Amino acid sequence: MRVWTILGWLQTRRLSKLGLVGLCALLLAGVSAHAALRAIVDQHAKAARNAAPPTGYEAEDHFPGAAYFYTADEAPIPARGATGTIALPDLPLPPGAATLTPDGSIHPAAPFSLAHANATDRGRALQCLTTAIYYEAATEPDAGQQAVAQVILNRVRHPAFPATVCGVVFQGSDHAGCQFSFACDGSLQRGTPGKAAWLRALNVAAAALNGHVMAQVGMATHYHTYAVTPAWNRSLVMTAAIGAHFFHRWQGWWGTPAAFRQSYAGGEPVPGPLARITPTPVIAAAPPPAAPKTASAAIQPAYAQASLPVAPRPAADTLPGDSQILDRWKDSGKPLR
Repeated sequence: MRVWTILGWLQTRRLSKLGLVGLCALLLAGVSAHAALRAIVDQHAKAARNAAPPTGYEAEDHFPGAAYFYTADEAPIPARGATGTIALPDLPLPPGAATLTPDGSIHPAAPFSLAHANATDRGRALQCLTTAIYYEAATEPDAGQQAVAQVILNRVRHPAFPATVCGVVFQGSDHAGCQFSFACDGSLQRGTPGKAAWLRALNVAAAALNGHVMAQVGMATHYHTYAVTPAWNRSLVMTAAIGAHFFHRWQGWWGTPAAFRQSYAGGEPVPGPLARITPTPVIAAAPPPAAPKTASAAIQPAYAQASLPVAPRPAADTLPGDSQILDRWKDSGKPLR
Protein backbone atom coordinates (compact mmCIF):
# COMPACT_ATOMS: atom_id res chain seq x y z
CA MET A 1 0.00 0.00 0.00
CA ARG A 2 2.82 2.35 0.95
CA VAL A 3 4.68 1.59 -2.32
CA TRP A 4 1.59 2.51 -4.37
CA THR A 5 1.30 5.74 -2.36
CA ILE A 6 4.88 6.71 -3.25
CA LEU A 7 4.28 5.85 -6.94
CA GLY A 8 1.12 7.92 -6.91
CA TRP A 9 3.00 10.83 -5.41
CA LEU A 10 5.67 10.50 -8.07
CA GLN A 11 3.04 10.47 -10.82
CA THR A 12 1.38 13.50 -9.29
CA ARG A 13 4.66 15.38 -9.23
CA ARG A 14 5.35 14.18 -12.78
CA LEU A 15 9.06 13.73 -12.15
CA SER A 16 11.23 13.31 -15.16
CA LYS A 17 13.42 10.26 -15.61
CA LEU A 18 16.44 12.31 -14.64
CA GLY A 19 14.80 13.45 -11.40
CA LEU A 20 13.78 9.89 -10.60
CA VAL A 21 17.33 8.68 -11.09
CA GLY A 22 18.66 11.48 -8.84
CA LEU A 23 16.18 10.61 -6.11
CA CYS A 24 17.22 6.95 -6.20
CA ALA A 25 20.90 7.94 -6.03
CA LEU A 26 20.21 10.14 -3.02
CA LEU A 27 18.47 7.28 -1.21
CA LEU A 28 21.33 4.89 -1.98
CA ALA A 29 23.92 7.46 -0.79
CA GLY A 30 22.10 7.82 2.51
CA VAL A 31 22.10 4.07 3.03
CA SER A 32 25.80 3.84 2.12
CA ALA A 33 26.75 6.71 4.47
CA HIS A 34 24.89 5.05 7.33
CA ALA A 35 26.69 1.76 6.67
CA ALA A 36 30.08 3.49 6.50
CA LEU A 37 29.45 5.35 9.75
CA ARG A 38 28.43 2.13 11.43
CA ALA A 39 31.62 0.44 10.19
CA ILE A 40 33.80 3.28 11.58
CA VAL A 41 32.11 3.06 15.00
CA ASP A 42 32.56 -0.72 15.09
CA GLN A 43 36.23 -0.37 14.11
CA HIS A 44 36.95 2.14 16.89
CA ALA A 45 35.14 -0.02 19.41
CA LYS A 46 37.22 -3.05 18.37
CA ALA A 47 40.48 -1.08 18.60
CA ALA A 48 39.56 0.18 22.06
CA ARG A 49 38.88 -3.37 23.23
CA ASN A 50 42.23 -4.62 21.92
CA ALA A 51 44.36 -1.65 23.13
CA ALA A 52 46.60 -2.19 26.14
CA PRO A 53 45.41 -0.30 29.22
CA PRO A 54 47.52 2.81 30.01
CA THR A 55 49.85 2.63 32.96
CA GLY A 56 51.86 5.01 35.12
CA TYR A 57 51.85 8.71 34.45
CA GLU A 58 49.78 8.41 31.25
CA ALA A 59 46.99 6.56 33.11
CA GLU A 60 46.32 9.59 35.30
CA ASP A 61 45.08 11.90 32.51
CA HIS A 62 48.09 14.20 32.74
CA PHE A 63 48.48 16.81 30.04
CA PRO A 64 49.46 20.49 30.07
CA GLY A 65 47.17 22.16 32.57
CA ALA A 66 45.32 18.96 33.45
CA ALA A 67 45.26 19.80 37.14
CA TYR A 68 42.94 22.73 36.35
CA PHE A 69 40.10 20.29 35.65
CA TYR A 70 40.51 18.60 39.02
CA THR A 71 40.71 21.77 41.08
CA ALA A 72 38.12 23.05 43.50
CA ASP A 73 36.90 26.58 44.07
CA GLU A 74 38.93 26.97 47.24
CA ALA A 75 41.38 29.58 48.42
CA PRO A 76 45.00 28.66 47.58
CA ILE A 77 47.18 27.29 50.35
CA PRO A 78 50.60 28.87 49.85
CA ALA A 79 53.71 27.31 51.29
CA ARG A 80 56.33 29.17 53.32
CA GLY A 81 57.86 30.39 50.07
CA ALA A 82 61.60 29.91 50.41
CA THR A 83 64.18 28.20 48.23
CA GLY A 84 66.84 25.99 49.72
CA THR A 85 70.48 26.29 48.81
CA ILE A 86 73.27 23.95 47.81
CA ALA A 87 77.02 24.37 47.82
CA LEU A 88 78.45 25.89 44.69
CA PRO A 89 79.84 23.11 42.47
CA ASP A 90 83.57 22.60 42.61
CA LEU A 91 84.12 23.76 39.06
CA PRO A 92 87.12 25.73 37.80
CA LEU A 93 86.44 29.28 36.74
CA PRO A 94 86.95 30.06 33.06
CA PRO A 95 90.20 31.84 32.16
CA GLY A 96 90.08 35.48 33.19
CA ALA A 97 86.89 35.14 35.25
CA ALA A 98 88.68 35.72 38.55
CA THR A 99 90.07 39.06 37.36
CA LEU A 100 86.78 40.51 36.13
CA THR A 101 85.68 43.76 37.72
CA PRO A 102 82.69 43.19 40.04
CA ASP A 103 79.42 44.33 38.48
CA GLY A 104 76.60 45.26 40.81
CA SER A 105 74.06 46.05 38.09
CA ILE A 106 71.04 43.88 37.27
CA HIS A 107 71.30 41.97 34.00
CA PRO A 108 68.05 40.49 32.65
CA ALA A 109 68.17 36.79 31.85
CA ALA A 110 67.97 35.59 28.26
CA PRO A 111 64.52 34.36 27.10
CA PHE A 112 63.90 30.70 27.84
CA SER A 113 62.98 28.41 24.96
CA LEU A 114 61.49 24.93 24.60
CA ALA A 115 61.52 25.11 20.81
CA HIS A 116 63.47 21.86 20.45
CA ALA A 117 61.63 19.96 23.21
CA ASN A 118 59.12 17.24 22.38
CA ALA A 119 55.47 17.34 23.40
CA THR A 120 56.01 15.24 26.54
CA ASP A 121 58.81 17.50 27.80
CA ARG A 122 56.79 20.65 27.13
CA GLY A 123 53.78 19.27 28.96
CA ARG A 124 55.76 18.12 31.97
CA ALA A 125 57.74 21.35 32.16
CA LEU A 126 54.51 23.36 32.12
CA GLN A 127 52.98 21.15 34.82
CA CYS A 128 56.01 21.44 37.12
CA LEU A 129 56.46 25.19 36.66
CA THR A 130 52.74 25.83 37.25
CA THR A 131 52.85 23.74 40.42
CA ALA A 132 55.84 25.64 41.77
CA ILE A 133 54.32 29.05 40.99
CA TYR A 134 51.01 28.07 42.59
CA TYR A 135 52.38 26.64 45.83
CA GLU A 136 55.20 29.17 46.23
CA ALA A 137 53.38 32.35 45.14
CA ALA A 138 49.64 31.71 44.74
CA THR A 139 48.71 34.88 46.61
CA GLU A 140 51.39 37.04 45.01
CA PRO A 141 50.66 39.63 42.30
CA ASP A 142 51.50 38.77 38.72
CA ALA A 143 54.96 40.30 39.05
CA GLY A 144 55.69 38.12 42.09
CA GLN A 145 54.67 34.97 40.25
CA GLN A 146 56.73 35.95 37.21
CA ALA A 147 59.75 36.48 39.46
CA VAL A 148 59.42 32.99 41.00
CA ALA A 149 59.14 31.48 37.51
CA GLN A 150 62.29 33.37 36.46
CA VAL A 151 64.28 31.98 39.40
CA ILE A 152 63.33 28.43 38.39
CA LEU A 153 64.31 28.95 34.76
CA ASN A 154 67.54 30.67 35.83
CA ARG A 155 68.42 27.53 37.78
CA VAL A 156 67.75 25.31 34.76
CA ARG A 157 70.56 27.17 32.93
CA HIS A 158 73.05 27.26 35.82
CA PRO A 159 75.54 24.36 36.15
CA ALA A 160 74.86 24.09 39.89
CA PHE A 161 71.35 22.73 39.23
CA PRO A 162 69.57 20.11 37.09
CA ALA A 163 69.08 20.97 33.40
CA THR A 164 65.31 20.31 33.38
CA VAL A 165 62.37 22.25 34.81
CA CYS A 166 60.93 19.34 36.82
CA GLY A 167 64.43 18.42 37.96
CA VAL A 168 64.90 21.90 39.41
CA VAL A 169 61.43 22.13 40.98
CA PHE A 170 61.65 18.79 42.80
CA GLN A 171 65.40 18.74 43.46
CA GLY A 172 66.19 17.28 46.87
CA SER A 173 62.70 15.85 47.47
CA ASP A 174 64.19 12.36 47.71
CA HIS A 175 65.71 13.32 51.06
CA ALA A 176 65.39 16.06 53.67
CA GLY A 177 66.77 18.84 51.50
CA CYS A 178 64.12 20.20 49.14
CA GLN A 179 65.15 23.24 47.14
CA PHE A 180 61.54 24.49 47.06
CA SER A 181 59.69 24.28 50.34
CA PHE A 182 56.31 23.08 49.02
CA ALA A 183 57.84 19.81 47.75
CA CYS A 184 58.74 18.67 51.28
CA ASP A 185 56.48 20.51 53.75
CA GLY A 186 53.26 18.65 52.91
CA SER A 187 51.67 21.40 50.80
CA LEU A 188 50.88 18.96 47.98
CA GLN A 189 48.74 16.87 50.34
CA ARG A 190 46.86 19.68 52.09
CA GLY A 191 44.09 20.18 49.57
CA THR A 192 43.02 20.65 45.99
CA PRO A 193 44.27 23.78 44.20
CA GLY A 194 41.76 26.57 43.59
CA LYS A 195 40.68 26.83 39.95
CA ALA A 196 41.13 30.56 39.49
CA ALA A 197 44.54 30.65 41.20
CA TRP A 198 45.75 27.59 39.31
CA LEU A 199 44.71 29.06 35.96
CA ARG A 200 46.57 32.28 36.77
CA ALA A 201 49.74 30.34 37.66
CA LEU A 202 49.33 28.30 34.47
CA ASN A 203 49.26 31.46 32.34
CA VAL A 204 52.39 32.82 34.02
CA ALA A 205 54.21 29.50 33.55
CA ALA A 206 53.25 29.26 29.87
CA ALA A 207 54.46 32.81 29.20
CA ALA A 208 57.80 32.17 30.95
CA LEU A 209 58.42 28.95 29.00
CA ASN A 210 57.62 30.84 25.80
CA GLY A 211 60.31 33.46 26.42
CA HIS A 212 58.83 36.07 28.78
CA VAL A 213 61.58 37.54 30.98
CA MET A 214 61.12 39.06 34.43
CA ALA A 215 63.97 41.56 34.09
CA GLN A 216 63.81 42.92 37.67
CA VAL A 217 65.22 39.80 39.33
CA GLY A 218 68.14 39.52 36.90
CA MET A 219 70.18 36.35 37.44
CA ALA A 220 68.59 35.50 40.81
CA THR A 221 68.66 31.83 41.81
CA HIS A 222 67.27 32.14 45.37
CA TYR A 223 64.43 33.89 47.17
CA HIS A 224 62.70 33.94 50.54
CA THR A 225 59.75 35.67 52.16
CA TYR A 226 59.78 38.42 54.74
CA ALA A 227 58.82 35.79 57.34
CA VAL A 228 62.06 33.77 57.17
CA THR A 229 65.78 34.51 57.20
CA PRO A 230 67.77 31.65 55.65
CA ALA A 231 71.37 31.02 56.64
CA TRP A 232 72.54 31.90 53.13
CA ASN A 233 70.86 35.32 53.21
CA ARG A 234 74.07 37.30 53.84
CA SER A 235 76.31 35.30 51.51
CA LEU A 236 74.35 36.25 48.36
CA VAL A 237 73.54 39.51 46.60
CA MET A 238 69.94 40.75 46.70
CA THR A 239 68.63 41.76 43.29
CA ALA A 240 64.98 42.67 43.97
CA ALA A 241 62.12 42.77 46.46
CA ILE A 242 58.83 41.91 44.75
CA GLY A 243 55.62 41.19 46.59
CA ALA A 244 56.46 39.21 49.71
CA HIS A 245 59.79 37.88 48.45
CA PHE A 246 63.43 38.95 48.42
CA PHE A 247 65.44 37.67 45.43
CA HIS A 248 69.18 36.90 45.46
CA ARG A 249 71.99 35.87 43.12
CA TRP A 250 75.41 34.38 43.81
CA GLN A 251 78.41 36.63 44.36
CA GLY A 252 81.25 36.91 41.89
CA TRP A 253 81.46 35.32 38.47
CA TRP A 254 78.90 32.58 39.26
CA GLY A 255 76.23 35.26 39.51
CA THR A 256 76.99 36.88 36.15
CA PRO A 257 75.16 36.14 32.87
CA ALA A 258 78.22 34.30 31.53
CA ALA A 259 77.83 31.59 34.20
CA PHE A 260 74.34 30.66 33.00
CA ARG A 261 75.60 28.59 30.09
CA GLN A 262 73.94 25.22 30.79
CA SER A 263 71.71 24.01 27.95
CA TYR A 264 68.23 22.61 28.52
CA ALA A 265 68.68 18.82 28.54
CA GLY A 266 65.15 17.57 27.87
CA GLY A 267 63.98 14.22 29.20
CA GLU A 268 61.80 15.85 31.88
CA PRO A 269 61.13 13.50 34.81
CA VAL A 270 57.57 12.69 35.82
CA PRO A 271 56.09 15.69 37.70
CA GLY A 272 56.07 15.11 41.43
CA PRO A 273 58.41 14.53 44.38
CA LEU A 274 61.15 11.98 43.86
CA ALA A 275 61.09 8.60 45.56
CA ARG A 276 62.66 8.75 48.99
CA ILE A 277 66.17 7.32 49.28
CA THR A 278 66.42 4.80 52.11
CA PRO A 279 69.86 5.03 53.72
CA THR A 280 71.83 1.80 53.59
CA PRO A 281 72.34 0.45 57.13
CA VAL A 282 75.95 0.31 58.26
CA ILE A 283 76.90 -3.26 59.17
CA ALA A 284 79.67 -3.55 61.74
CA ALA A 285 82.66 -5.56 60.62
CA ALA A 286 82.85 -9.05 62.13
CA PRO A 287 85.68 -9.56 64.62
CA PRO A 288 88.68 -11.48 63.26
CA PRO A 289 88.52 -15.22 63.91
CA ALA A 290 90.46 -16.48 66.91
CA ALA A 291 93.78 -18.21 66.25
CA PRO A 292 93.33 -22.00 66.09
CA LYS A 293 94.40 -23.85 69.23
CA THR A 294 96.65 -26.89 68.84
CA ALA A 295 95.14 -30.01 70.34
CA SER A 296 97.01 -31.41 73.36
CA ALA A 297 97.44 -34.77 71.72
CA ALA A 298 99.38 -33.19 68.84
CA ILE A 299 102.08 -31.70 71.09
CA GLN A 300 105.24 -33.79 71.45
CA PRO A 301 106.10 -34.78 75.06
CA ALA A 302 109.36 -32.83 74.99
CA TYR A 303 107.46 -29.58 74.42
CA ALA A 304 104.33 -30.28 76.43
CA GLN A 305 105.45 -28.01 79.29
CA ALA A 306 106.97 -25.30 77.08
CA SER A 307 104.13 -22.85 77.57
CA LEU A 308 103.92 -23.21 81.35
CA PRO A 309 105.37 -20.39 83.50
CA VAL A 310 108.90 -20.97 84.84
CA ALA A 311 108.97 -21.37 88.63
CA PRO A 312 111.30 -18.88 90.36
CA ARG A 313 114.51 -20.30 91.85
CA PRO A 314 115.13 -20.16 95.62
CA ALA A 315 117.10 -17.17 96.88
CA ALA A 316 120.11 -19.32 97.70
CA ASP A 317 120.34 -20.50 94.12
CA THR A 318 120.57 -16.95 92.86
CA LEU A 319 123.94 -16.29 94.62
CA PRO A 320 127.10 -16.84 92.63
CA GLY A 321 128.99 -20.07 93.28
CA ASP A 322 132.59 -20.48 94.38
CA SER A 323 135.09 -18.18 92.75
CA GLN A 324 137.27 -19.55 89.98
CA ILE A 325 139.90 -16.73 90.28
CA LEU A 326 143.53 -17.77 90.48
CA ASP A 327 145.27 -17.28 93.77
CA ARG A 328 147.58 -14.55 92.52
CA TRP A 329 144.60 -12.37 91.53
CA LYS A 330 142.37 -12.89 94.57
CA ASP A 331 143.57 -9.77 96.40
CA SER A 332 143.69 -7.52 93.37
CA GLY A 333 140.53 -5.74 94.44
CA LYS A 334 141.85 -4.56 97.81
CA PRO A 335 142.73 -0.84 98.20
CA LEU A 336 146.37 0.11 97.92
CA ARG A 337 148.26 1.15 101.03
